[in-house]
Amino acid sequence: MTAIPNVAEAVEPTVESHLHPVASFDLADHPVPGGREEVWRFTPLRRLRGLLDGAPSDAHLTWTTTLPAPVTVREISTDEAIALGVPAPVDRPSALAVANGGGAMLVEVPAGAVLDEPVLIELNGADADHATFGQVVFCVGANAAATIVLRHTGSARYASSVSVLVAEGANLNFVGLQDWADDAVHVGHVGLKIGRDARVRTVTASLGGDLVRLVETAEYDGPGGELEQFGVYFVDAGQHIEHRLFVDHNAPHTRSRVDYRGALQGKGAHSVWVGDVLIRKVAEGINTYETNKNLVLTDGCRADSVPNLEIETGEIEGAGHSSTTGRFDDEQLFYLRSRGISEDEARRLVVHGFFADIIRRIGVPDVESRLLAAVEKELEVIVGIPSASAEEAR
Repeated sequence: MTAIPNVAEAVEPTVESHLHPVASFDLADHPVPGGREEVWRFTPLRRLRGLLDGAPSDAHLTWTTTLPAPVTVREISTDEAIALGVPAPVDRPSALAVANGGGAMLVEVPAGAVLDEPVLIELNGADADHATFGQVVFCVGANAAATIVLRHTGSARYASSVSVLVAEGANLNFVGLQDWADDAVHVGHVGLKIGRDARVRTVTASLGGDLVRLVETAEYDGPGGELEQFGVYFVDAGQHIEHRLFVDHNAPHTRSRVDYRGALQGKGAHSVWVGDVLIRKVAEGINTYETNKNLVLTDGCRADSVPNLEIETGEIEGAGHSSTTGRFDDEQLFYLRSRGISEDEARRLVVHGFFADIIRRIGVPDVESRLLAAVEKELEVIVGIPSASAEEAR
């Protein structure tokens, strides 16, 4: 596999910011957080036991794969992964994942391959008491077209580093599912590197786990790259779900769109979404927009939403962001109830529509139906009566 050179990085220096720490493979550059740092202030550090101290572990996740030809998977060393040009870790857990992972699993889609079936990777845990570290690298060759689904299930205390290298002209649909058991803790970094004229769409869904904290970063290896990032999360009582996104427009004429939506219910439910877009001086003619929407279903929830823009050049097509947090739209409920729909079912339909627009973008029917069924199951907690679609999905 030929490494994808980071041309933009060669001409643009690393930008230091309190919003996004400098990436580094050196663990010494990622000290143990104290909780006062900007990038850690929302995270309940006491619940990350074992994932910040660096102690190695023999625990591993079980792999299940469905690999359509000609996709391959193999183990590589940490040095080989770095030589491929994977994005460097951005925090201590992802740095520990690289240092303690014992190498990486490399999934390759060859150049020119056009896949009719999705690549399915499921990582299952069975130990939530001991820390587990892992590194996964996805390489999509030039002018290839693929859908990759990475699903996490079971119980685990897991720190991960996931790298997605997309070569020039490729088209990738990348789906990440956090479908953990209730006791799971998952902190990780998903780093995207987008080649010249490549098109990448990601869908991230976090519906399970006690605590999930994902940092998602994206950078461009040449002009013309396009990125769409969609996300959904459903946060229950006592659950902490945190998504932190950083899009680095380090090349001209690139595009990005970010749309994350979450719903919260139950006492102590806490969601965090932090989006940051950096537009460098060389990034002329770019266009970007990020948005986050949160729907609060019950009392006792907290949703923190922080969009940011860092702009170093005025020669751009457009840049913007938005964030909303609120309860049910009274007008929508009134409209539905005026047509004979009960209040409970009206609430269900509103939430279903809130998520369905994102879920339908996945492009994998089986995954879409599973997620819609999971949303319906969550709604039973506040509505109480399962819908017909939820019953059929069981």
